[in-house]
Amino acid sequence: MKNFEQIRSHLTTSGYRVSVQEPFVACVELSLDNGNRHQAIFLSELGNDDERGYLRVSTVIAPITGVDARRALGFNWHSSVGYLAIGELDGVPYLQLCENRPYDGLTQAEVDRLILEIGGLGDRMERALSAEGDLL
Repeated sequence: MKNFEQIRSHLTTSGYRVSVQEPFVACVELSLDNGNRHQAIFLSELGNDDERGYLRVSTVIAPITGVDARRALGFNWHSSVGYLAIGELDGVPYLQLCENRPYDGLTQAEVDRLILEIGGLGDRMERALSAEGDLL
């Protein structure tokens, strides 16, 4: 996969529920735990100084207010995938889980794996940090 349009095409032809489609941004809605939980996964294109295109796969976990950062970072330390970041959603800072991959060498199977892994891990982190809540 060489660009975001190939990613978008894969999402729409692979049966994902895509709720947002903007230039260089798409949102996949995952249903987890037999439909009892849901997680929104955002895919977006990032530029870089080396002019290579990157795909960012991310999910919002919880508002940063009230989150024990030490506990969140400890959870991330034991995870085999993902990075924690803080990003704003409607002007509110949120803890987010994300992973960035260069388009070079990115396959459809890897995109699928990233969506499922970031979505599942993001949901587990959301549960752990929000007393089993499903905030987003």
